[in-house]
Amino acid sequence: MISSDVIRGYNDTLILYMLLERDSYGYEISKNIRILSEEKYIMKETTLYSAFTRLEKNGYIHSFFKEEESFGKRRTYYRITPEGLMYYREKCAEWQVTQEVVNKFIKEL
Repeated sequence: MISSDVIRGYNDTLILYMLLERDSYGYEISKNIRILSEEKYIMKETTLYSAFTRLEKNGYIHSFFKEEESFGKRRTYYRITPEGLMYYREKCAEWQVTQEVVNKFIKEL
């Protein structure tokens, strides 16, 4: 498992990644993060929805309601904005530098 402290600064990046291909809703995003990380990172629900609020406030995502055809349930979906795509690219570049720096201090013992 990855400590939430270690990955905290990249939760937004993970969420935005999940929205690159298509719009999605909270549970699906959370589930796909868990699957893609091979169960090594599970984003808490409070973390996820706090990130949605922050991302939307900053104009990186847009939320909208969509009624599910199979269940008749109304869900909040999220869509990445052009600003969100730029932010995602910035965070990816930042990660490359972060990884480069941290790797200088990792030593096999």
